Amino acid sequence: MCDYSLHTVASRPAKAGDLLVTTSFSLSHDLRGFCAKDEPGVAVCLMPGTELAFRTEPTRHRVLAPLIWLGIMGHIDSKLARSRQVRLGDKVHDALEFSNGKVELVTALRRGLEATVLQVPVMIEGAPPAARHSSIALQRESVR
Repeated sequence: MCDYSLHTVASRPAKAGDLLVTTSFSLSHDLRGFCAKDEPGVAVCLMPGTELAFRTEPTRHRVLAPLIWLGIMGHIDSKLARSRQVRLGDKVHDALEFSNGKVELVTALRRGLEATVLQVPVMIEGAPPAARHSSIALQRESVR
């Protein structure tokens, strides 16, 4: 649910209607994720399938080398996204799939982006983990 080390960062699951902000949870900026706007020190974890609407068009950082962040921003050209996981064997695997088909790691997003959680997947009692996140098995809780 969250790439960053949960034993060092307080966390909670996302809820429909949450106003989230991209932030860094470490001084080295390598632990980037979402927090609630009113809870800056608490990581908000996005279950795969959680849908977000960004307030402005999101941008990402471009990396020159593993430890050097450039000030160059790359535009994503979409404000709607669904959370998913990619490269499950890697340490960093939380990503967003945007409505235009682009997939970006959460750690690549610029800090300070605001997004509203539109809906979150509901866990189905007794379903195996893979089925809980399949598009067929999802029931959704929407913002009312």
